[in-house]
Amino acid sequence: MAVHAILVAQLAAVLTVDTGGAGRISAAPSRGDSDAATTRSVAPAAPTYRPEWLLGSSGKLRACFVSEERNVLAIPLLLRYFGDSAVRRPGVYPLGDTALGTPFSVITLLPFKSKARGRVGGYRLGWWPGERRGLRTEAYENPDGFIVVTPENQYTPVSEHFTLRDFLTHDQEGIWPKYMVLSEALVDKLELIIDDLAAHGHPNAHLAIMSGFRTPEYNSLGVGHHGGRARDSRHQFGDAADIYVDNDGDGIMDDLNGDGRIDSRDARVLLASVERVEAAHPELVGGAGVYRGTRMHGPFLHVDVRGDPARWANEEPARRRRGHATPVSARKKLS
Repeated sequence: MAVHAILVAQLAAVLTVDTGGAGRISAAPSRGDSDAATTRSVAPAAPTYRPEWLLGSSGKLRACFVSEERNVLAIPLLLRYFGDSAVRRPGVYPLGDTALGTPFSVITLLPFKSKARGRVGGYRLGWWPGERRGLRTEAYENPDGFIVVTPENQYTPVSEHFTLRDFLTHDQEGIWPKYMVLSEALVDKLELIIDDLAAHGHPNAHLAIMSGFRTPEYNSLGVGHHGGRARDSRHQFGDAADIYVDNDGDGIMDDLNGDGRIDSRDARVLLASVERVEAAHPELVGGAGVYRGTRMHGPFLHVDVRGDPARWANEEPARRRRGHATPVSARKKLS
């Protein structure tokens, strides 16, 4: 009964009467929650859902992340198909294609307050910036909660081309479950980049994620001059990814600009795609940084959805950019 009361109060804050049809109530997106909505007939039918509000601007999202405070407009899906306990019990709840016409999962988050002394269970997370000092902006508030990733659910699709596993932090490999933060807006943006690349001469681009979510503890290992990571990195908030196109599966950026070399100019092809996507979808604006290849990795592009535009570059010296970058034939030496 208490859960129902909470849900009614939350939904009442966002429900608006749909005057386009008698006896219908539509749930309009609240600020910051434009990815979910519900339309239901007052009587007698169950809810129907506008897919574009759950599937994103790309139409390719296959999951949303909910709690009693976040994405409340998706909670009726949980109630209808899984009951009250699904709102409180963290986990992946697959809907199949019953509700939206495509397979989709509603993923209930573990509350952020479950973290104690920088851990959840045996998994080390560390401390978010807002836990130790004042917030720079609202964009740096603590996450709402964590996706609980297990060996069984790690391959759950979050979109047409990406799964939960694609975004996991690269440490503590033998520890399960793992805990992750991820933004639907980031995944939506990555899908739009794939679409844009296809429209500009790169069909079926395999967009690989070098680094997705980073726990604050893992991020801190690379902060400083040699590591190159920002102390307040957006990766900690689940809305950033370092990406490259890897159609041949060699673990390094492809020669996107066709000049026979692998260098930061190929990452700039991705940057041009980001610019076009943000122009068409200003709600997904964020940072983009071009990075050159090193002995540890090839060139890549950082992309995020922080809410305001930011651009930076860490590229090859001018001499290399004039024609002495790594030839395609030597790309394996960088991986």
